[in-house]
Amino acid sequence: MVSNDSQGLAVNGNNGTVGGRSKPFPPGIHVPSLTFFKDDKRDEIDWDVQSRHIEFLVSSGLHGIVIAGTNGEAATLTAAEKKQLVQTTREIARSQGRPDLPITLGCSGGCTRDVCDQTVDAKEAGADFVLVLVPSYFHFAMDQAAIIAFFEELADNSPLPVLIYSFPGVTSGLDINSEMLEVLGKHKNIIGVKLTCGGIAKVTRAAATFSPSEFAVLAGQSDWLIPAMAVGSVGCITGIANLYPKTCIRIFDLQRKSQFEEATSLQKELAKMEWGFAKGGINGTKWVVSKLRGYPETSSHCRRPYPQFSSEEKRAWIMGVVEPLAATEKKISLKG
Repeated sequence: MVSNDSQGLAVNGNNGTVGGRSKPFPPGIHVPSLTFFKDDKRDEIDWDVQSRHIEFLVSSGLHGIVIAGTNGEAATLTAAEKKQLVQTTREIARSQGRPDLPITLGCSGGCTRDVCDQTVDAKEAGADFVLVLVPSYFHFAMDQAAIIAFFEELADNSPLPVLIYSFPGVTSGLDINSEMLEVLGKHKNIIGVKLTCGGIAKVTRAAATFSPSEFAVLAGQSDWLIPAMAVGSVGCITGIANLYPKTCIRIFDLQRKSQFEEATSLQKELAKMEWGFAKGGINGTKWVVSKLRGYPETSSHCRRPYPQFSSEEKRAWIMGVVEPLAATEKKISLKG
């Protein structure tokens, strides 16, 4: 393991730091972009629809884009596909006058060596940060010490700043608790955590220990954006922004300006429809986003073996839950 006060950050040195902390994670609303596939034998990426969707995200004013997150079906993507997704996003951002748009790439895997290699690929592709889950195949052996050791070794060797991804639902129940965050937050190349565990108390404790420039805490869902910001969160990474980015940004802006009544009112509207994404799953999310954004249904399915969202009853339900916020989003877009 490379020491972070000797070779690690100084030699790798590509993360914008020389002997100091890495650049902080930008506050705001970041979207884990969906990945769109063709309805063919190999579920190849549909680059026409993908580019169209990224253009929408970039033009919406979001503060950053996450490639190959959970909503982006990271577990199904090859290293080459991840690199091309980052490169495509960067090209679109440049074409829309946002060349410095923060791009985060999901870099998770079953072994430390593999994840370290992915961070190098992320840097070469043009990403700014990496988002990393706990390796969980050997979850029965991953105690607190092993998890801390993994992130420290990764951060020592990553050429990009590391954002921890705490999501017990996809890591066999492995959690990053407050004690672990207190240790990991001291590492110069670990710059924050995304909490998809609903752990509001973790937000409070981490914010009490670190400044946002040292260690940023982000909510993993938009339905608790205001509560999280009230106790120190710098924003959220939310799949809802694939469809309603303006509403998410508006809530964030209102909360920062202490316009709490309007922020809370919008938060309540958003929370009601987020249940559609939560219960509908990734396949339901992709289907309803495609439907409301006008993308072809043939590109709205997840990569196999994730089943298609084909039940007419489920489709009617998710449309009933999600569609009502479209009017609010349109009003905000017209104002902005």
